[in-house]
Amino acid sequence: MFKRIIDAFRHNMREYAMFIALVVIVIFFGVATEGILLRTRNVTKLIYQNSYILILAVGMLMCILTGGNIDLSVGSVVALASAMSGLLAAVLGWPVWLSIIVALMVGLAAGAWQGYWIAYQGIPAFIVTLAGMLVFRGVNNLILQGETVGLPDAYKVISARPVPDFIANIIANIKEIPVADYQFKIGSLELNLTCMIVGIFAIGIYIIVTLWNRNTKKAKGYEVLDESLLVLKMALISLVIGFFTLWLALDDGLPIILVIFGVLAGVYIFITNKTVLGRHLYALGGNAKAAELSGIKTKRILFLAYANMGFLAGVSGIVYAGRLNAASPIAGKGFELDAIAACFIGGASATGGVGTVMGAIIGGLIMGILNNGMSIMSVDVFWQDITKGLVLLAAVAFDVMSKSKSSVK
Repeated sequence: MFKRIIDAFRHNMREYAMFIALVVIVIFFGVATEGILLRTRNVTKLIYQNSYILILAVGMLMCILTGGNIDLSVGSVVALASAMSGLLAAVLGWPVWLSIIVALMVGLAAGAWQGYWIAYQGIPAFIVTLAGMLVFRGVNNLILQGETVGLPDAYKVISARPVPDFIANIIANIKEIPVADYQFKIGSLELNLTCMIVGIFAIGIYIIVTLWNRNTKKAKGYEVLDESLLVLKMALISLVIGFFTLWLALDDGLPIILVIFGVLAGVYIFITNKTVLGRHLYALGGNAKAAELSGIKTKRILFLAYANMGFLAGVSGIVYAGRLNAASPIAGKGFELDAIAACFIGGASATGGVGTVMGAIIGGLIMGILNNGMSIMSVDVFWQDITKGLVLLAAVAFDVMSKSKSSVK
C-alpha cells in the first residue's frame, strides 16, 4: 500500500506537491500563531482578503497556458473597472446592477484591445500589457480625478456578506419560532445550517465527478489511480471540504463571494479539462507551430485568452470595490504580481502548456496564507517580500528541475 502511494505521488508529483506544501504551511502557521490562523473568524477573513486575487489567478493561468505569456495590466484593469462602476453608480446615479455590467464590459473591452495587438499584430505580450498597465491606470485616475469615491452599500453584498441561513429560517417558520431566536445547534456549537448543507452537497458533487472521470478514462484505456488509493484520496479531500465548511458554519456562514468564485472555478475547470477550447489552449502552449499546422486557430485562442483575462479583471475590480466599499485611484496596485505568482507556485510552467485551475487556486491560497500568517506574527513587511520572492523562485526552480530530470531519463 505504502509503495503504491509513493508510486502514485511520483507519477503525479506536480499535482500533489503544492497541495502538500499548502497543508504544511497551514500547519506551520497554525502552530506559530498559536492557533490564530485557524480561528473561524480568520478563515472567513482569508476568503474575503484573497477572493479577488484567486479570480485573477484563474484568468492569468489561461494566458500562461498559451505559451508562458503574462498580463501585467490586470491590476490597472481592476482599478479601471471599479472606477467606471463607481462613476456610474455613485456619481451619475445609475442602478448598481447596470453599473456592474458596464464595468465588466469595460474590463472585457480592455482585454480584447490587448488581445488584438498580441494575437493579430504579433506584438509581444509583455510590451502590450506593460503599455496597458500605464494607459488603464491613467484612465482610472482621469475618471476619479485622483479622489476616492464611496459606493452604495449594495456592493458590500457581493464581497463582504455571507449567504443568509435560509434553511434555518425555513425551519424556524415551520416551527413558528421567531427567526431571530432560532439557531441550529449541535451540542453547544451554533452552526449555520445552510453552510453545512452546501458543504455536504459539495462533497457529494466532488465524489460523483471524480468517479465519473475515472470511469471515463478507464473506458478509453487510460491509466487510472488504483481503487484503494482513489478511496484514500477522496476521503482526504472530503475531510478537507467538510472541515472547511464546518469552520465557516461556526462563523457567519458561507460568504457570497465564495459561491461566486466556486461557480467561476467550476466553469473554468470544465473548460480546461472537457472542451475543445481547453485542449487548444494546452496545445498552443505546448507547441505553437505544431498547433497551427494541425488546424488550430492559434491567433483566436490567444485573443480569447486575453479578452477573458480582461473580463475576470473586471469581476475582480467589482469584488475589490465591494470590499473597500469605494473606488480608489490606487486600487489593484501589485495585483498582477500576486496573480502571476499564484499560477507559477501552483504548478504552471513558465514556458506554457502546463498548469491547472486547481493548481492556480492552491498557489493563490499559499500566497494568501503566507501574507496572513506573517502579518499575525508581526513579521516585518520587507521580510514578507523576501519570503514570497523565495517561495516563487523555489516553485519555478522545481518546475525547471523536474523537466530537466524527465528529459534526461
